[in-house]
Amino acid sequence: MPRSMWKGAISFGLVHIPVDMYPAVDNKGLDLTMLDRRDFSPVGFKRYNKGNGKEVSWDDIVKGYEYTSGEYVVLSDEDLRRANPEATQTIDILAFVDAEDVSLLYFEQPYYLAPGKGGDKVYALLRETLRKAGKIGIARVVIRVKQHLAALVCVGDTIVMNTLRYADEIRDAGDLKIPTKSDRKAEITDKELKMAMALVQGMAEDWDPEQYHDTYREDVLALIEKKVKAHQTKTITMPEPGETKRETGKVIDLVSLLQASLGKKPSKAAADEDDDDDEPPPSKKRRPAVEDDDEEEAPPRTRKTASHSSDRVAASGAAPKRKTAAKAVAKPAAKKTTAKSTASTAPAHRKKAA
Repeated sequence: MPRSMWKGAISFGLVHIPVDMYPAVDNKGLDLTMLDRRDFSPVGFKRYNKGNGKEVSWDDIVKGYEYTSGEYVVLSDEDLRRANPEATQTIDILAFVDAEDVSLLYFEQPYYLAPGKGGDKVYALLRETLRKAGKIGIARVVIRVKQHLAALVCVGDTIVMNTLRYADEIRDAGDLKIPTKSDRKAEITDKELKMAMALVQGMAEDWDPEQYHDTYREDVLALIEKKVKAHQTKTITMPEPGETKRETGKVIDLVSLLQASLGKKPSKAAADEDDDDDEPPPSKKRRPAVEDDDEEEAPPRTRKTASHSSDRVAASGAAPKRKTAAKAVAKPAAKKTTAKSTASTAPAHRKKAA
């Protein structure tokens, strides 16, 4: 655990709980250094005096507030503490509210609060009170030189202080083009909603934060290791010619996408937004109805029947299949009058008859 970054107390009513504050997160970003591409030397940043251009060490740096152009008031850490000692040393709880009433938009940065010296019992009292009441504490606290709004939340046996954004820091979403329920372009059918619900339910599982990790960071580190092994540490990779970015935002058929997500094969009929009871019109690729085993078999073909079959073949684009070899044998005479569109299928039928 790192060193405490703040020491003070939680205060509500006459209760005073000494606490130490620790960072609750450890950012795992990629620490990339800027290099000069001419010789790959690191690019540094200097703290320099803008008056004479000379470098300034940390020991010679103080804070100042510019009250007029070019004129500053110097403020030391002690000045900042003396401005309001209570504000800089106290997490002052203002109210207790239901957790669900605070939107996730307001949560900013979490910190662990551990009891300070002699604060174990009052710390435990506040923790159990928050747990039993089902509330969170809304407080004010000054960290460094900024006053934060904060929420005190009971997480297991630890009290977590999560800094909150102020209401005026949240941008209004009213200027964005968000579809409403009455927007015809975003109208959702019962079928689409039912399929989306099935997809959500199929992916539902218990929350386990340990199973999630930064796979992109791992991929970049693997690429770095690969370049090191290949002795390509100074190679600058450029985009390949003709490489195009992936197109996004084009949803052509929502139902088909939902079906594919559910592991079903999308069909044209399913994509139709008409009632489920309506029979979709036959497409050109649809085979004629004589394939159905349950339908009544057609009598042996005559010239009239062959002509009728030709019309159906021309409309469907495929020759009807013979159900038995006997039927195929009974029809050689009709082949002379059959349209040319069926001639290509005749050898296959003769083979089947044989």
